[in-house]
Amino acid sequence: MDFSRSLVLALKGCAMGMADVVPGVSGGTIAFISGIYEELIGSIRRVDLTALRLLCRGRFRESWRHFNGSFLLPVSIGIGVAIFSLARLMTWLLTHHPIEIWSFFFGLIIASALLVAQQIKRWNAAAVIALAVGTAVAGWITIASPTRTPETWWFVMLSGALAICAMILPGISGAFILLLLGKYQYIMTAVGELNLPVLFVFAVGAVAGILSFSHLLSWLLRHWHDTTIAALMGFMIGSLNKVWPWKETVATFVDHHGKTAPLLEHNVSPGRFEALTGQDAQLGSALLLCLIGLLSIYAIESAARILIEKRKK
Repeated sequence: MDFSRSLVLALKGCAMGMADVVPGVSGGTIAFISGIYEELIGSIRRVDLTALRLLCRGRFRESWRHFNGSFLLPVSIGIGVAIFSLARLMTWLLTHHPIEIWSFFFGLIIASALLVAQQIKRWNAAAVIALAVGTAVAGWITIASPTRTPETWWFVMLSGALAICAMILPGISGAFILLLLGKYQYIMTAVGELNLPVLFVFAVGAVAGILSFSHLLSWLLRHWHDTTIAALMGFMIGSLNKVWPWKETVATFVDHHGKTAPLLEHNVSPGRFEALTGQDAQLGSALLLCLIGLLSIYAIESAARILIEKRKK
């Protein structure tokens, strides 16, 4: 295994993990930005019965190569490390510097959507429709009202499947999907209390969801590449509604720590935000962070091109 490549993959996984703990930002967006999205989906798809049979027969190396373990392992480690070690930092930043952080993500997603557009070889009617549908779906998800839902095993399993699928779709947050399904607080409470039966059912749903959904996504990327990329680009554009820095809270919920947190928010202008809250809109800082987020994507993309050219030589 190439150590330098594994380290880079682990760092990309860390970035995905950081995104997954931020409401409204998807780890799939980061995977797209960092250029590993299609390999990630393809590798997850190959965690199948063939890999399991090879593993059971003691053919570990063949099983490892079959599901691209040298790729999945460092990425998974990076995601896990980020979720367990950096979640507090991201939570602190969102609590104490929300406008700056959301502005950074706003610029990051804009640049990402523009770079994703470059992967579309030919714009046709199907691609344009897919872009519009993706934008509309993601936009609706960001404004939909959460509902009360049952706590039966089948719905907890379904919630796990839908949340994990959202996490690998650019622009759609798995945590926000749980909020929409009315299961965010329920699952977070289960995590805090180590309610193993609930967590097991949720995990089964998540595993089943990501394995089956990865097959669908992989097939779509192989047979309808431009249309699928356009839809994913639409998801990213639609998610901009969620990461707009200035918001008015219209409904709240009590999280698993017993703290009141925003549930439904409406976007407002910087001036309206100041009038409603009496706080500084920090427009200068927001524009600067948005620009930094935008330029950082192009810097990463340029650095990746340079590394690829060096490897070819």
